[in-house]
Amino acid sequence: MAERPAPARPAPPRHAADGDGDRGSGAVHALTLTLVLGVLLLTVLLLGQAGIATHRAGKAADLAALAAADTARGLVAGDPCGTAERVARDNGARLERCELVEPERVVVDVRTTVALGGPLSRLGPARGVARAGPPEATGGP
Repeated sequence: MAERPAPARPAPPRHAADGDGDRGSGAVHALTLTLVLGVLLLTVLLLGQAGIATHRAGKAADLAALAAADTARGLVAGDPCGTAERVARDNGARLERCELVEPERVVVDVRTTVALGGPLSRLGPARGVARAGPPEATGGP
């Protein structure tokens, strides 16, 4: 009679000590790294959006204050704060405050806001503040 082959023994279980415990961890690390880089990119983009809105609010405040100061000095006809509001609106901002500074009433303080969109809207609007008026006399000879 022919001998029967011995039944195959099952392979012994592999343990972490065998060096194969890290098998497949590269995919997990790649996914984790991709997620972290995505979150960082999103954070940088949101900070950039906030910075642009702040710059826009500051620019609108500067231009609105200059236009209002020219109107207050009589260089341009009209209401100084009405002019400031129009200039702020034309530059994508909303005029929050316009005040003629006493006693001469030719210096104008202006505050503007630009709304932040998306997830940044919870932080409130970006603000810009400016003051403009005629150059001061130096008192020189």
